[in-house]
Amino acid sequence: MATYESLIKIKGSVGDLVFYTLNGKNVVRKKSGFNKKAFKKDPSYEKVRQNSSEFGHCSKTGKIIRNSLDLYLKETGDTLLYQSFAKLMTEIKNLDTISERGKRSVENGLKTEQGQKFLKAFKFGEIKNVVTEVERQDHLLHIKGDKIERATMITLKLDSENYIVEKAEEDLSLSKNPVSFKRYFSDDNCLLYFMILKNENNEISHMGFV
Repeated sequence: MATYESLIKIKGSVGDLVFYTLNGKNVVRKKSGFNKKAFKKDPSYEKVRQNSSEFGHCSKTGKIIRNSLDLYLKETGDTLLYQSFAKLMTEIKNLDTISERGKRSVENGLKTEQGQKFLKAFKFGEIKNVVTEVERQDHLLHIKGDKIERATMITLKLDSENYIVEKAEEDLSLSKNPVSFKRYFSDDNCLLYFMILKNENNEISHMGFV
């Protein structure tokens, strides 16, 4: 992009140059080489199309998961959480080995052991990860910490094909260890378990997937 001075004010295209006004200055630039029609059909753009499709999928999947947890994620104070979470979705999607490139999904990645490890290891801002205090075995939670006053379990039913999340939230009784929580959805679905722990001051001390 360059500015120019001329007695004649030009706006529009001349050859492969585009003239327009930006912030009160006359600007000229070369036309972009991008061709929308070629992008959709040209075989040379196939890998770009595949990457674009999967990027959009990961971005949308991350957004619907974050939105379902928004009430608690606001407590992290992390304004760039969406970026790091989108990166997590991409790493999990890459573990999908059963779908062809361009159609790999977060949901299939989560069916792998490594995908579950990535999810549980993710840290939400500066809040401590819940896995340091809790271990989940099916619908039982083994509490390792002794300063937990309150615990909330959120079960998410993920449909990444239609970009829908169903949510069930339960405040847990900590009178016994291990702690049990309800089955809200069939185990045939893609289920994610998100837990929030609070201290004696009713402040969130830990959160994350278990």
